[in-house]
Amino acid sequence: MALPPPNTPLYNHTLPALERWLQEQGCESHGSERNRWLLCHDDWQAEIQLDVTDIVVCYLKAGADGRDIQRAFPYSLSRMDIGEFQVSNESRQLRSKSILPLT
Repeated sequence: MALPPPNTPLYNHTLPALERWLQEQGCESHGSERNRWLLCHDDWQAEIQLDVTDIVVCYLKAGADGRDIQRAFPYSLSRMDIGEFQVSNESRQLRSKSILPLT
């Protein structure tokens, strides 16, 4: 099953398509909680939750004081829209880049 175009709102993706997209980005399912995912990079980690109205991303220990930073992305956004955010390890703050590539 092919993913919809990157500019398609997430609410027009099936759940299997969203799960496939997360897997393609390197996310791992939490296991028993199918709505929770973990994304690990060399310099940062994020927990992703497929909530009722939003995709909630919690960047672990990403704040200046080591606190977690949480962001919610509504399903009205597209994969392209969501791909414009990332945690910068140098500044330990959110920067415009890519948390989840567009693929």
